[in-house]
Amino acid sequence: MDELPEGLSLPPFEARPHIPSASVMLSRVREEGYEVLMGHRSSELPAFPDLWSFPGGGVSRVDRESAESHPEWLSEIGEARLSVFTLLREMVEEVGISPDGKGGFLEVDDEVREIVCKDKSGWLEVAESGMISTDGFECEIITERITPPQSPTRFHNLFFHVSLGDSGVEPSFPPGRSEFDEFRWWRPEEIVDSWERNKLHVPPPILTIFRDLLEIMEEMDMVSACAEMAEDPPSGPHRFEYGPGVECILIPTNTLPPSTHTNCFVLGERGGQRAIVDPAIRDEEGFILLKDKVEEIRRDGSDILCTIFTHRHQDHLGDMNLISQIYQAPVWASEETLSALPEIPGARKLSEGGIVSVDGPSGRSDWKVLETPGHCPGQICLVGEPGVVAADNCTMVGTILVPSGDGDMGAYISGLERLRDLRPHTLFAGHGPLIPNPERTLTQYIEHRKARHAKVLEAVRSGCSTLREIASSAYSDTPGANPALAGDQALSHLKELIRTGEVKRTGGEFHV
Repeated sequence: MDELPEGLSLPPFEARPHIPSASVMLSRVREEGYEVLMGHRSSELPAFPDLWSFPGGGVSRVDRESAESHPEWLSEIGEARLSVFTLLREMVEEVGISPDGKGGFLEVDDEVREIVCKDKSGWLEVAESGMISTDGFECEIITERITPPQSPTRFHNLFFHVSLGDSGVEPSFPPGRSEFDEFRWWRPEEIVDSWERNKLHVPPPILTIFRDLLEIMEEMDMVSACAEMAEDPPSGPHRFEYGPGVECILIPTNTLPPSTHTNCFVLGERGGQRAIVDPAIRDEEGFILLKDKVEEIRRDGSDILCTIFTHRHQDHLGDMNLISQIYQAPVWASEETLSALPEIPGARKLSEGGIVSVDGPSGRSDWKVLETPGHCPGQICLVGEPGVVAADNCTMVGTILVPSGDGDMGAYISGLERLRDLRPHTLFAGHGPLIPNPERTLTQYIEHRKARHAKVLEAVRSGCSTLREIASSAYSDTPGANPALAGDQALSHLKELIRTGEVKRTGGEFHV
């Protein structure tokens, strides 16, 4: 890993078992057609903030107890029965809706909601008391997904459809804290149209559900379309859309834990030109993943315009011999990045203000080059209408290092500020999930780095003179930090403080 100090290696990240979970698409019928309930996840949440999503959650211990203690409940459901208990509990907790025991639905009263939200086992309590009932409840699995390896926590999620018909029930917020800060009923076509116009963020699996539904709904109504999907619920790999004209392939790489993969982005529309960004393949697994995507691109009638590398770190540069066995296209990158590659015919140097133009069926999309060399000399970002392909400037998983060897702390912070000033719709980071709240995330990064910068300066002012003493003082608030990494990051801050004249260095000691 290029970011690590020389001689330091970190243990590989140990993958955790997938967490079983359930999500529910609640639908209703109105004169205007079918509508689906979506909730906007609060921007304060550490995981998947600012996304419009379905209610749902992980299968809990108390869900298992409920299923085991009452085998007669939902006995006709089959193998998915345990997940349905989770589904029913989450419906009460998150939206305040429950079956009425007669084949319909009701809005649960405040007493029931309070009991269930106070403790998950409360759902079993109110069900046993007869305050709610599972009788007559019907649902169907419309798809099954395993969270891609974007983050340490991964879910094996069953997506259910529950038709509320014309019952008229409305969602409400639970007492206390909620994952959602807004509920809204949407027509499926509105969701896809708004997403394509960069008006909202939707998790990739849910976008796929709506695309599948709309295709089937050309022949039938929504309830019938869901029933057809339920006959053979789609599962396994699927197109992973981070934004309009921005697909993602997760390439396994030797990167900084807890990340285990690098995001390889495919820019452009199906049927038009495509640009492949950071195809960091170096083994057979990565080779197969990229080969499958390229074959899909060709089936769409697309041509590959170019390969773009955002920077020269090995978890972003691919093996050109392997890539050339899959497709042939010129390489575009900064001068520093091109110098780290073998000589390639047709290579194009990208620099500040340059434009990458990708033609498609609906027109041309332009991506402007922005230089952000703080993390790595020659690192570039691509700024387009859907957002910014942000390389290794920030991530929702783990941290970003500024190596003391060739990084530049001042340039790094300045780059973050430039990105924030653009006010992009989305950040497509080099690792981890998409970042749907760029301004908030970048502000947090900037404030964190500036606060650490101040701590390093204060450590020197207080009399700490060796790197070890300065790092120990500046990182005293994070006792679990790896000492070698803390020392290297402290040195990056010190180099910037020396450049600005706030700190001086004499031999191996630092002073003001």
